[in-house]
Amino acid sequence: MIRIAALPSGSVSHEALLHILGDQPIEIVHHKMIADVFLSTAQGKTDYSVIPIENTIEGSVTLHMDWLVHEVDIPMQLEWVYPSIQNLIGRRDELRSAGEASSSVSSESELDYSRIHKVLSHPVAMAQCHQFIRSTLPAAELEHVGSTAEAVQMVSQNPGQGLAAIGTSLGAQKYGLDILAERITDHNNNHTRFVLIGNRPITVKKEADHVKTSMLITLSEDYAGALHQVLAAFSWRKLNLSRIESRPTKKKLGNYYFYIDVLASQDSVLIKAAMEEIQALGCQVRVLGSYPCYEYNLARAKS
Repeated sequence: MIRIAALPSGSVSHEALLHILGDQPIEIVHHKMIADVFLSTAQGKTDYSVIPIENTIEGSVTLHMDWLVHEVDIPMQLEWVYPSIQNLIGRRDELRSAGEASSSVSSESELDYSRIHKVLSHPVAMAQCHQFIRSTLPAAELEHVGSTAEAVQMVSQNPGQGLAAIGTSLGAQKYGLDILAERITDHNNNHTRFVLIGNRPITVKKEADHVKTSMLITLSEDYAGALHQVLAAFSWRKLNLSRIESRPTKKKLGNYYFYIDVLASQDSVLIKAAMEEIQALGCQVRVLGSYPCYEYNLARAKS
Protein backbone atom coordinates (compact mmCIF):
# COMPACT_ATOMS: atom_id res chain seq x y z
CA MET A 1 0.00 0.00 0.00
CA ILE A 2 1.41 3.38 -1.03
CA ARG A 3 1.02 6.12 1.60
CA ILE A 4 0.53 9.62 0.21
CA ALA A 5 0.29 12.87 2.17
CA ALA A 6 -2.14 15.52 0.95
CA LEU A 7 -4.12 18.51 2.14
CA PRO A 8 -7.47 17.79 3.89
CA SER A 9 -10.14 15.44 2.61
CA GLY A 10 -12.35 17.28 0.15
CA SER A 11 -9.68 19.72 -1.03
CA VAL A 12 -8.65 20.21 -4.68
CA SER A 13 -5.44 18.33 -3.84
CA HIS A 14 -7.56 15.38 -2.71
CA GLU A 15 -9.65 15.47 -5.91
CA ALA A 16 -6.51 15.76 -8.03
CA LEU A 17 -4.85 12.80 -6.31
CA LEU A 18 -7.89 10.59 -6.88
CA HIS A 19 -7.86 11.64 -10.53
CA ILE A 20 -4.27 10.56 -11.16
CA LEU A 21 -3.83 7.62 -8.75
CA GLY A 22 -7.34 6.70 -7.64
CA ASP A 23 -7.17 3.39 -9.52
CA GLN A 24 -4.21 2.19 -7.43
CA PRO A 25 -3.99 0.84 -3.85
CA ILE A 26 -3.15 4.02 -1.96
CA GLU A 27 -3.64 5.27 1.57
CA ILE A 28 -4.14 9.03 1.76
CA VAL A 29 -2.85 10.74 4.89
CA HIS A 30 -4.52 14.14 5.17
CA HIS A 31 -2.92 17.16 6.83
CA LYS A 32 -4.32 20.57 7.65
CA MET A 33 -1.18 22.53 6.75
CA ILE A 34 1.01 22.25 3.64
CA ALA A 35 4.13 22.25 5.86
CA ASP A 36 2.92 19.01 7.44
CA VAL A 37 2.34 17.53 3.97
CA PHE A 38 5.98 18.21 3.09
CA LEU A 39 7.32 17.00 6.42
CA SER A 40 5.30 13.80 6.33
CA THR A 41 7.40 12.50 3.44
CA ALA A 42 10.61 14.21 4.55
CA GLN A 43 10.37 12.36 7.88
CA GLY A 44 9.54 9.02 6.24
CA LYS A 45 5.97 8.83 7.53
CA THR A 46 4.58 8.67 3.99
CA ASP A 47 6.02 7.61 0.64
CA TYR A 48 4.91 10.69 -1.31
CA SER A 49 3.36 14.13 -0.91
CA VAL A 50 0.95 15.99 -3.21
CA ILE A 51 2.04 19.59 -3.76
CA PRO A 52 0.17 22.23 -5.83
CA ILE A 53 2.80 24.46 -7.45
CA GLU A 54 1.11 26.57 -10.13
CA ASN A 55 -2.33 27.89 -11.05
CA THR A 56 -3.72 29.34 -14.28
CA ILE A 57 -5.00 32.49 -12.56
CA GLU A 58 -2.64 33.04 -9.65
CA GLY A 59 0.58 31.71 -11.20
CA SER A 60 3.22 30.01 -9.08
CA VAL A 61 2.44 29.01 -5.51
CA THR A 62 5.67 30.58 -4.28
CA LEU A 63 5.39 29.30 -0.71
CA HIS A 64 5.32 25.71 -1.96
CA MET A 65 8.15 26.31 -4.43
CA ASP A 66 10.29 27.76 -1.65
CA TRP A 67 9.62 24.69 0.49
CA LEU A 68 10.84 22.45 -2.33
CA VAL A 69 14.02 24.50 -2.59
CA HIS A 70 14.87 25.57 0.94
CA GLU A 71 13.16 23.24 3.39
CA VAL A 72 13.20 19.71 1.96
CA ASP A 73 15.33 17.79 -0.52
CA ILE A 74 12.82 15.41 -2.09
CA PRO A 75 12.72 14.93 -5.87
CA MET A 76 9.65 15.42 -8.03
CA GLN A 77 8.45 12.09 -9.42
CA LEU A 78 5.25 13.04 -11.23
CA GLU A 79 3.40 16.08 -12.51
CA TRP A 80 -0.21 16.46 -13.58
CA VAL A 81 -2.73 19.18 -14.32
CA TYR A 82 -6.20 19.18 -12.81
CA PRO A 83 -9.07 21.71 -13.09
CA SER A 84 -9.66 23.82 -9.98
CA ILE A 85 -13.46 23.95 -9.94
CA GLN A 86 -14.59 26.14 -7.07
CA ASN A 87 -18.16 26.40 -5.80
CA LEU A 88 -19.99 28.46 -3.19
CA ILE A 89 -20.96 26.01 -0.45
CA GLY A 90 -23.34 26.34 2.49
CA ARG A 91 -26.88 25.55 3.56
CA ARG A 92 -29.51 26.41 1.00
CA ASP A 93 -32.34 26.57 3.55
CA GLU A 94 -30.54 29.32 5.46
CA LEU A 95 -30.72 31.58 2.40
CA ARG A 96 -34.48 31.33 1.85
CA SER A 97 -37.54 32.86 3.45
CA ALA A 98 -39.72 30.66 5.66
CA GLY A 99 -42.14 29.94 2.80
CA GLU A 100 -39.42 29.01 0.35
CA ALA A 101 -37.59 26.81 2.86
CA SER A 102 -40.40 24.28 2.81
CA SER A 103 -40.24 23.90 -0.96
CA SER A 104 -38.41 20.92 -2.42
CA VAL A 105 -37.68 22.86 -5.61
CA SER A 106 -34.50 24.92 -5.51
CA SER A 107 -32.57 27.24 -7.76
CA GLU A 108 -29.80 29.76 -7.32
CA SER A 109 -32.22 32.59 -8.22
CA GLU A 110 -34.27 31.85 -5.06
CA LEU A 111 -31.35 32.32 -2.72
CA ASP A 112 -30.81 35.51 -0.73
CA TYR A 113 -27.02 35.87 -0.73
CA SER A 114 -27.24 38.94 1.54
CA ARG A 115 -27.72 36.47 4.40
CA ILE A 116 -24.13 35.34 3.96
CA HIS A 117 -22.04 37.46 6.32
CA LYS A 118 -18.70 35.70 5.98
CA VAL A 119 -17.00 33.64 3.26
CA LEU A 120 -14.19 31.27 4.18
CA SER A 121 -11.61 29.67 1.90
CA HIS A 122 -7.95 29.22 1.09
CA PRO A 123 -6.49 32.55 -0.16
CA VAL A 124 -5.60 31.12 -3.59
CA ALA A 125 -9.10 29.70 -4.12
CA MET A 126 -10.66 32.97 -2.96
CA ALA A 127 -8.51 34.98 -5.36
CA GLN A 128 -9.70 32.74 -8.20
CA CYS A 129 -13.30 33.81 -7.49
CA HIS A 130 -12.77 37.55 -7.10
CA GLN A 131 -15.38 38.62 -9.67
CA PHE A 132 -18.13 36.42 -8.20
CA ILE A 133 -17.41 37.66 -4.67
CA ARG A 134 -17.41 41.30 -5.76
CA SER A 135 -20.68 41.04 -7.70
CA THR A 136 -22.65 38.59 -5.53
CA LEU A 137 -21.25 38.96 -2.01
CA PRO A 138 -19.92 42.54 -1.84
CA ALA A 139 -20.74 43.02 1.85
CA ALA A 140 -19.49 39.65 3.08
CA GLU A 141 -16.39 39.45 5.26
CA LEU A 142 -13.63 37.31 3.74
CA GLU A 143 -11.61 34.99 5.96
CA HIS A 144 -8.61 32.93 4.83
CA VAL A 145 -8.09 29.42 6.21
CA GLY A 146 -5.59 26.63 5.54
CA SER A 147 -7.53 24.85 2.79
CA THR A 148 -10.86 24.82 0.98
CA ALA A 149 -11.74 21.63 2.84
CA GLU A 150 -11.15 23.31 6.20
CA ALA A 151 -13.43 26.15 5.11
CA VAL A 152 -16.25 23.74 4.23
CA GLN A 153 -15.77 21.89 7.51
CA MET A 154 -16.02 25.15 9.48
CA VAL A 155 -19.28 26.02 7.73
CA SER A 156 -20.68 22.57 8.53
CA GLN A 157 -19.79 23.01 12.21
CA ASN A 158 -21.37 26.47 12.55
CA PRO A 159 -24.99 26.40 11.28
CA GLY A 160 -27.07 29.55 11.44
CA GLN A 161 -24.03 31.87 11.54
CA GLY A 162 -24.31 33.28 8.02
CA LEU A 163 -21.24 31.41 6.81
CA ALA A 164 -20.40 30.06 3.38
CA ALA A 165 -17.28 28.46 1.92
CA ILE A 166 -15.55 28.36 -1.42
CA GLY A 167 -14.56 24.78 -2.13
CA THR A 168 -15.00 21.58 -4.10
CA SER A 169 -18.04 19.45 -4.75
CA LEU A 170 -16.17 16.63 -3.00
CA GLY A 171 -15.92 18.81 0.11
CA ALA A 172 -19.62 19.67 0.01
CA GLN A 173 -20.49 15.99 -0.28
CA LYS A 174 -18.18 15.00 2.56
CA TYR A 175 -19.68 17.49 5.02
CA GLY A 176 -23.30 17.23 3.89
CA LEU A 177 -23.65 20.78 2.59
CA ASP A 178 -25.27 22.29 -0.49
CA ILE A 179 -23.62 23.81 -3.53
CA LEU A 180 -25.18 27.28 -3.57
CA ALA A 181 -23.50 28.35 -6.82
CA GLU A 182 -21.47 26.17 -9.17
CA ARG A 183 -18.22 26.99 -10.98
CA ILE A 184 -17.72 30.48 -9.58
CA THR A 185 -14.10 30.93 -10.67
CA ASP A 186 -13.32 33.98 -12.78
CA HIS A 187 -12.10 31.91 -15.74
CA ASN A 188 -13.37 28.62 -17.15
CA ASN A 189 -9.88 27.34 -17.88
CA ASN A 190 -8.73 27.47 -14.26
CA HIS A 191 -6.28 24.59 -13.79
CA THR A 192 -3.70 23.75 -11.14
CA ARG A 193 -0.39 22.00 -11.68
CA PHE A 194 0.46 19.39 -9.05
CA VAL A 195 3.66 17.47 -8.37
CA LEU A 196 4.15 14.27 -6.42
CA ILE A 197 7.39 14.34 -4.45
CA GLY A 198 9.04 11.22 -3.08
CA ASN A 199 12.32 9.33 -2.99
CA ARG A 200 11.51 6.76 -5.68
CA PRO A 201 9.68 6.76 -9.03
CA ILE A 202 6.02 5.82 -9.20
CA THR A 203 4.11 4.12 -12.00
CA VAL A 204 0.90 5.62 -13.36
CA LYS A 205 -1.55 3.53 -15.40
CA LYS A 206 -1.86 6.22 -18.05
CA GLU A 207 0.28 7.29 -20.98
CA ALA A 208 2.33 10.39 -20.18
CA ASP A 209 1.99 13.46 -22.40
CA HIS A 210 5.67 14.34 -22.08
CA VAL A 211 8.70 14.16 -19.80
CA LYS A 212 10.09 17.15 -17.95
CA THR A 213 13.26 17.94 -16.03
CA SER A 214 13.15 20.67 -13.39
CA MET A 215 16.36 22.31 -12.28
CA LEU A 216 17.52 25.14 -10.10
CA ILE A 217 20.31 27.32 -11.46
CA THR A 218 22.21 29.83 -9.35
CA LEU A 219 24.25 32.26 -11.44
CA SER A 220 27.88 33.08 -10.86
CA GLU A 221 28.25 36.61 -9.51
CA ASP A 222 31.60 36.98 -11.28
CA TYR A 223 30.38 36.17 -14.77
CA ALA A 224 28.85 39.02 -16.76
CA GLY A 225 25.94 37.93 -18.96
CA ALA A 226 25.65 34.59 -17.17
CA LEU A 227 21.88 34.30 -17.63
CA HIS A 228 22.22 34.86 -21.37
CA GLN A 229 24.86 32.14 -21.54
CA VAL A 230 22.71 29.76 -19.48
CA LEU A 231 19.75 30.19 -21.82
CA ALA A 232 22.01 29.87 -24.85
CA ALA A 233 23.16 26.46 -23.58
CA PHE A 234 19.59 25.26 -23.99
CA SER A 235 18.75 27.29 -27.07
CA TRP A 236 21.43 26.13 -29.48
CA ARG A 237 20.69 22.52 -28.51
CA LYS A 238 17.01 23.20 -29.33
CA LEU A 239 15.89 22.19 -25.83
CA ASN A 240 12.44 23.60 -25.14
CA LEU A 241 12.02 25.48 -21.85
CA SER A 242 8.41 25.43 -20.64
CA ARG A 243 9.06 27.61 -17.63
CA ILE A 244 11.69 29.97 -16.26
CA GLU A 245 11.15 31.84 -13.02
CA SER A 246 13.38 33.80 -10.68
CA ARG A 247 13.18 33.57 -6.90
CA PRO A 248 15.38 35.14 -4.20
CA THR A 249 18.07 32.89 -2.76
CA LYS A 250 17.33 34.37 0.71
CA LYS A 251 21.07 34.72 1.22
CA LYS A 252 21.77 38.18 -0.17
CA LEU A 253 19.67 41.10 -1.41
CA GLY A 254 19.48 41.05 -5.19
CA ASN A 255 20.72 37.46 -5.41
CA TYR A 256 18.36 35.13 -7.27
CA TYR A 257 18.19 31.58 -8.47
CA PHE A 258 16.33 30.50 -11.60
CA TYR A 259 13.81 27.68 -11.63
CA ILE A 260 13.81 26.14 -15.12
CA ASP A 261 11.65 23.38 -16.64
CA VAL A 262 13.06 21.61 -19.69
CA LEU A 263 10.82 19.38 -21.82
CA ALA A 264 13.26 16.48 -21.97
CA SER A 265 14.53 13.67 -19.75
CA GLN A 266 17.55 14.15 -17.53
CA ASP A 267 19.01 11.10 -19.28
CA SER A 268 19.11 13.01 -22.57
CA VAL A 269 22.62 13.56 -23.88
CA LEU A 270 21.65 17.11 -24.77
CA ILE A 271 20.53 17.98 -21.23
CA LYS A 272 23.66 16.47 -19.72
CA ALA A 273 25.82 18.50 -22.09
CA ALA A 274 23.86 21.68 -21.35
CA MET A 275 24.29 21.17 -17.60
CA GLU A 276 28.03 20.65 -18.02
CA GLU A 277 28.29 23.85 -20.06
CA ILE A 278 26.33 25.81 -17.45
CA GLN A 279 28.51 24.49 -14.63
CA ALA A 280 31.60 25.45 -16.62
CA LEU A 281 30.35 29.04 -16.44
CA GLY A 282 30.63 28.84 -12.65
CA CYS A 283 26.88 28.42 -12.12
CA GLN A 284 25.40 25.93 -9.67
CA VAL A 285 22.90 23.38 -11.03
CA ARG A 286 20.54 21.34 -8.87
CA VAL A 287 18.11 18.91 -10.46
CA LEU A 288 14.76 18.90 -8.65
CA GLY A 289 13.41 15.96 -10.62
CA SER A 290 12.95 14.37 -14.02
CA TYR A 291 9.47 12.92 -14.38
CA PRO A 292 6.46 12.13 -16.59
CA CYS A 293 3.79 14.81 -17.00
CA TYR A 294 0.05 14.44 -17.58
CA GLU A 295 -2.09 17.22 -18.99
CA TYR A 296 -5.78 17.24 -18.12
CA ASN A 297 -7.87 15.56 -20.78
CA LEU A 298 -11.63 15.63 -20.19
CA ALA A 299 -12.33 12.60 -22.38
CA ARG A 300 -9.61 10.60 -20.69
CA ALA A 301 -10.79 11.72 -17.23
CA LYS A 302 -14.27 10.30 -17.94
CA SER A 303 -12.94 6.98 -19.25
